[in-house]
Amino acid sequence: MATDNVTSDDLDIAARTVWAEARGEGEHGMRAVAHVIINRAAKGGWWGDTLETVCQKPWQFSCWNENDPNREKLIGLDKTHPEYVAALKAVSEALVAEDDPTMGSCHYHTKAVQPDWSEGKEPVAMIGNHKFFSDID
Repeated sequence: MATDNVTSDDLDIAARTVWAEARGEGEHGMRAVAHVIINRAAKGGWWGDTLETVCQKPWQFSCWNENDPNREKLIGLDKTHPEYVAALKAVSEALVAEDDPTMGSCHYHTKAVQPDWSEGKEPVAMIGNHKFFSDID
């Protein structure tokens, strides 16, 4: 993904998404979720072609769903909060990384669930409590 087209709004929305989806996963887990966002934006199409549109595509990142308890928390998260700063760092690092620990994944879920879309599929990476998939159509 070309980083010269990334706006401050893209970075902010991606950081909030990473915070809400992976704040308990540490640096590597947050960076892995950032890679999924970046991979989707690079692929474009249905998801959108910016970090912001990818993150806010309805029903793709549960933290943005109207009924999700994290939604109000992520909207109200102060940009100076250490966890926001860490999430922003994860996104920024993933944007310029030469390697992707998710191996190009555009999908992931926690180990605690088994969504229909992942049945019969093998994750290409397991990072923290997340399974990452690169073979979902």
